[in-house]
Amino acid sequence: MIKKILPPLAKIIPKTLDKFGDVRIDNYFWLNNRENPEVIDYLNKENAYYKKMTAHTKAFQKELFEEMKSRIKEDDESVPYLYNGYYYITRFETGKNYPIYSRKKESLSAKEEILFDCNTLARGKSYFQLGGLSISPDNKLAVFSFDIVGRRIYDIQVKDLQTGKILSDRIEKVSGNAVWANDNKTIFYSSQDEVTLRSDKIFKHKLGTNQADDVLVYFEKDETYNVEVAKSKSRKYLAIESGSTLTTEYQILEADNPDGKFRVFQKRIRGLEYSINHYGDSFYIMTNADEATNFKLMKTLETATSKENWTEVVPHREDVLLEDIEIFKDFLVVEERTNGLNKIRIMPWSGEGEYYLPFESETYTAYTGTNVDFDTDILRYSYQSMTTPSSVIDFNVKTKTKEIKKEQQVLGGKFDKNNYTEERIWATAKDGIKIPISMVYRKGLNKDGKNPLLLYAYGSYGHSMDATFSSTRLTLLDRGFIFAIAHIRGGEDLGRQWYEDGKLLKKKNTFTDFIDCSKFVIEQKYTSPEHLYAEGGSAGGLLMGAIVNLAPELYHGIIAQVPFVDVITTMLDESIPLTTGEYDEWGNPNVKKYYNYMASYSPYDNVKEQKHPNMYVSTGLHDSQVQYWEPAKWVAKLRSIKTDDSLLFLDTNMKAGHGGASGRFEAIKELAKEYSFLLDLEKIEK
Repeated sequence: MIKKILPPLAKIIPKTLDKFGDVRIDNYFWLNNRENPEVIDYLNKENAYYKKMTAHTKAFQKELFEEMKSRIKEDDESVPYLYNGYYYITRFETGKNYPIYSRKKESLSAKEEILFDCNTLARGKSYFQLGGLSISPDNKLAVFSFDIVGRRIYDIQVKDLQTGKILSDRIEKVSGNAVWANDNKTIFYSSQDEVTLRSDKIFKHKLGTNQADDVLVYFEKDETYNVEVAKSKSRKYLAIESGSTLTTEYQILEADNPDGKFRVFQKRIRGLEYSINHYGDSFYIMTNADEATNFKLMKTLETATSKENWTEVVPHREDVLLEDIEIFKDFLVVEERTNGLNKIRIMPWSGEGEYYLPFESETYTAYTGTNVDFDTDILRYSYQSMTTPSSVIDFNVKTKTKEIKKEQQVLGGKFDKNNYTEERIWATAKDGIKIPISMVYRKGLNKDGKNPLLLYAYGSYGHSMDATFSSTRLTLLDRGFIFAIAHIRGGEDLGRQWYEDGKLLKKKNTFTDFIDCSKFVIEQKYTSPEHLYAEGGSAGGLLMGAIVNLAPELYHGIIAQVPFVDVITTMLDESIPLTTGEYDEWGNPNVKKYYNYMASYSPYDNVKEQKHPNMYVSTGLHDSQVQYWEPAKWVAKLRSIKTDDSLLFLDTNMKAGHGGASGRFEAIKELAKEYSFLLDLEKIEK
């Protein structure tokens, strides 16, 4: 007789939670303590259970990993860009997990100067992330930051690029964001609250001094805001940005005057969002001022920056979302989104000869790249689609000619884009709204309802999910899977209103849109409930939790990565990172109407006794964005209440945070776990 492997059952310690007279009993609240050995023991038992239950796929996971890895050009490098006399390059070496940052003086044929070899810096560490890299104006020093836990808590140091030595300056436990003033000896950086990790302070540091002597330049008292510091492309200004979900405020200071006082660009007005770009004697402002829901472009002199001085450059349009701009001496580049697709608009300052770059695919992604010079006719942009690998292109806006500087290589000799079909279809939501779905699959597909289909979505924070290429995804496509992205409300895929209609008291649109997209691909016989799978991470993991409660019968399997599923308890705990800054996204549950609405959809609170799909849930012990205990509690509750024998796995990375393992190959190992879960359910063994 084969011994059945029993899953771990978390012990029950009821905790009563009462708000507005609504009493919730949380049996697994005790898991909210990573210092408790019993909590670690439970997580380890869940990991052991997952490994035992998937032991038969271990060799297959390795095979999938090697297959995905074999398509990647290991000795790869970025397209160099010229900045302040040096060409900067990021490259990888064969067999190594981390990037190498280098530069060459004045010419690409010059000797390479290694700035940072992250493989060396990461040696002996289970996690490593480099951030906040900034070169001093005289090119002699580099400020950099690093995180060795995965909780997005960084230390900042300075490297002498002439001697290769690390200076004695060390700034600990900050957010990692840092820039130079123009004197080559003053650094401005952002710091965060130690408990909530909210970035709330800007400090000024002079080289050769101690962190304790750093000057507090700005403190953001409003707990719904985060702050960061940046330098303008013109290099003339330093800017402190204070931002919440709905409101922004900038303060500026000439970079030549680091000991001066920052001045407010335009004081905050709730609901007023704006961003600034400096050129010549003016600032260009992207803003939603005066009910410009999809944003418009304004201009003002640098000596008169408040809103009453702004004049219009690009007006607001109901059907076009203004996403970004790039300023050049002779022309303006405007990034737009129309009908869910990216557009790049070239606007000469002369006012004559305006045009859009031509893109022909049915669904694609295009965006401007690294453009650090004003005085050039060359625009660098990137283009890709679900069948077309990413390309970096230099486009001459005057001659309208382009040079492909680099196209992503897919190694192995088997990939041919002509073997795949990409299309965009439109599902109808329950309120009649049309929702775009981008998909890709092998040519020759039969719409017989028997195809496995992985439907992915995010649907929060106004984050648009573009149709991009993935070489690792070929592992699924070549085994008969359809991959699809549901561009549901809560993202900004069809304009700002698309986002507004999927947040706060309209959040449920995000969930029902996904369910309606699922029903549509089933009705159109792309797939069936026996072969439909859903995937989402973080806020997209909240989406997964919601659809499991609302429509479990539609899915054969669910992948929920670092899922935000314990919505009410988290949003009531102001000590948890991100909570207060997200009231404008989810609502403040200390207000009864928001509490009641959250209570009606919070996945953890709405788990019910019913059959569930097979589920793979992943998290990281050091996650600062979605705490590990949310998925841990969710899985524990599901285990205690589910009425079926479907698979339910909790896989906790005990050494990583929100982004999973660091290093490009470790991330592929995690992907191999997910893919083997899907393929095993489909009984695809090769």
